[in-house]
Amino acid sequence: MKKRIQISIMLFALMLLGLGASAQEQDTLPYREIPEHPTDYNAANMASRMVDGLGFRFYWATEGLREVDLEYRPSAEARSVEETIDHILSMTYMLVNSVSQSSEERGEGLAFDEKRALILTNLKATSDVLRNSNGADMETFTISLNNGETLPFWNYINGPIADCIWHCGQIASFRRLSGNPFNPKVSLLVGKVID
Repeated sequence: MKKRIQISIMLFALMLLGLGASAQEQDTLPYREIPEHPTDYNAANMASRMVDGLGFRFYWATEGLREVDLEYRPSAEARSVEETIDHILSMTYMLVNSVSQSSEERGEGLAFDEKRALILTNLKATSDVLRNSNGADMETFTISLNNGETLPFWNYINGPIADCIWHCGQIASFRRLSGNPFNPKVSLLVGKVID
C-alpha cells in the first residue's frame, strides 16, 4: 500500500511537471536519450525497456512538430497527427493507471506541448514502476475492459505498447510528408543523438 501511495504522489508530481512544460523546457522532458539499460534480464526489466524504447521513439517522432505537421493527414479517412497523439495519450494513461492502480486521465483542451509532456511523463512513470517490480507485481498489472473482462500484462505488450510504437512510425512518416523529416542524427539502435 505504501508503494502505491508513493507511486501516486510521483505520478501527480510528474503530471504537474508535464503540464508546466514550455518550449524552453522541452529538453528537460524524459526520453531525449534512452536511459541506461538494467543490469539483469527479467520480465519487469524487459517490459520497462520496451516502454523506454517507446518513450525515445515518441520523443523524437514529435520533437519540433509544427502546426502544419499536427494537422497533416494522408487522406480524409485517416487520423491527423494530432489525433494520433491524442490516441497515444489515452493508451499511456491505460499503462500508467494499470501499474499505479489509479484512474487519472487528462487530455481534453490541452495544447500539443502539454499532451507531449504528459505522454512522456506517463511513459517514464510506467517504466520506473515496472523496473522496480517483481514477478508477483506483474501479475497485478492488468487491463480492465469496459465489458468487465480483465486481461494480463502480456496484452499490454502486443496491445497498447506495440500500438504506440506503430503510431510513432506513422507520425515520423507523416511529418516527412508534410516537409519536416525526423532528425537524421537520432540513432534508434543506441538511443542517442549522434553528433
